[in-house]
Amino acid sequence: MQRFTLLSAITAVFYVSPLYASDNAQIARGRYLAIAADCAACHTQPKKGLPYAGGYGISSPLGSIYSTNITPSKKYGIGSYTEEQFKRVLREGVRADGAYLYPAMPYTSYARLTDNDIQDLYAYFMKGVSPVDKAAAITHLPFPFNIRASMWGWDLFFLNAKPFVPNPNYSAEVNRGAYLALALGHCDTCHTPRNALMAEIPSQSMGGAALSSWYAPNITPSRIAGIGDWSAYDIARYLKTGDVPGKAQAAGPMAEAIEHSFQYLSAPDITALVSYIQQIPKNDHSGSVNLNQQKSRDSYGHLSKEDASLRGTHLDNISRGAVIYDGACASCHQPTGIGSKDGYYPQLFHNTATGSIDPSNLVATILNGVDRTVGQKHYFMPGFSQGSYAEHLSDTDIAEVSNYVLSRFGHPNVILTEQDVIRIRYGGTKPFIAKIGPYIKPALMVLSFLMVCAVLIFIRKWKK
Repeated sequence: MQRFTLLSAITAVFYVSPLYASDNAQIARGRYLAIAADCAACHTQPKKGLPYAGGYGISSPLGSIYSTNITPSKKYGIGSYTEEQFKRVLREGVRADGAYLYPAMPYTSYARLTDNDIQDLYAYFMKGVSPVDKAAAITHLPFPFNIRASMWGWDLFFLNAKPFVPNPNYSAEVNRGAYLALALGHCDTCHTPRNALMAEIPSQSMGGAALSSWYAPNITPSRIAGIGDWSAYDIARYLKTGDVPGKAQAAGPMAEAIEHSFQYLSAPDITALVSYIQQIPKNDHSGSVNLNQQKSRDSYGHLSKEDASLRGTHLDNISRGAVIYDGACASCHQPTGIGSKDGYYPQLFHNTATGSIDPSNLVATILNGVDRTVGQKHYFMPGFSQGSYAEHLSDTDIAEVSNYVLSRFGHPNVILTEQDVIRIRYGGTKPFIAKIGPYIKPALMVLSFLMVCAVLIFIRKWKK
């Protein structure tokens, strides 16, 4: 009982009700479900887009996949969808016109939605969302991935989810958390490693996975590879604010999830999510990325006085990384790495971004910055990629300053090269299916040529 009171106290501080008194009950429930499912994060262009009008480019190893207009516009959106067609989109990933969706739309998780929740979502999108009569950008993937019908075979092998059924071995609270995490929140689509064909590996659920330039970490209760050293308070605070001093700050896709979804969840739902997360089976070794993680990601590093001691030293005697840190980072994160007194700029030691054996999140943060709004508070850090109003850092510069930060404040065994930064900048390591993509068309042409030759030879011999 004491634990529930503690979590409720946290969430009550940051809770903003997503419901409006003028809505009828079903539309109100649908609105809350759409927030819990984080629909706006993908179907609304950041900053300038109209709600649910689509056009947001979702980065994938195969290319950008643009979200569709899901307003009730009859011409450009889903206004002409029946409830059954709407259900088929969520459960099977098939549009009303019969075209297959790519799993950037997490229908592999939404397949678990209950019939009642799908009905409420349908009511909300048809009656509670304003129609936007504007076409969204169209997805153009390279051959053969542009053939949507090929997703039929992928779904046949990998679309296995069924509507959620409570586990009798779980409490009602844990079952609610499981439903929020696995169906509505689709946490597993980001945090679970994928196989060569980009399908989730169920045996490694929530064990951490590459996510374009970012890395969605292991969130199982493993004390070294995961978040086993996080308290219920820590997890709840992170979900509501994206900020846990001395542990982690949200950026990239997770910041979007917090900004558009988690911060608006009710106190009981946050408590349920925490209860479920804390009982996920431990995954101590999620692939090669955690094999050299000798202690928890948030336990590496310490306050450093080196930057201050170098002031006044001739530049020839200072590393390039130290110079960049002093000029671009120290004013906010302080020369010692302690961050600002109010915690707005986080400390760099005891920080999951600098303590991970996988440096993707550190590099991606330097490249893209941080931009999330929680309640009335705007968390912002400029990116240092090309076009930055702060400073444009080259790939070599980013490798140098990252190595300085890691050696002083983070995992000392991680050393980045310029090529590592380039790889992260352009979406990370490509999966097998993306690597072979450029060769599929030439291979098919050669195969077709050989088949034609074989047929001609056969005909020639037959005529003799």
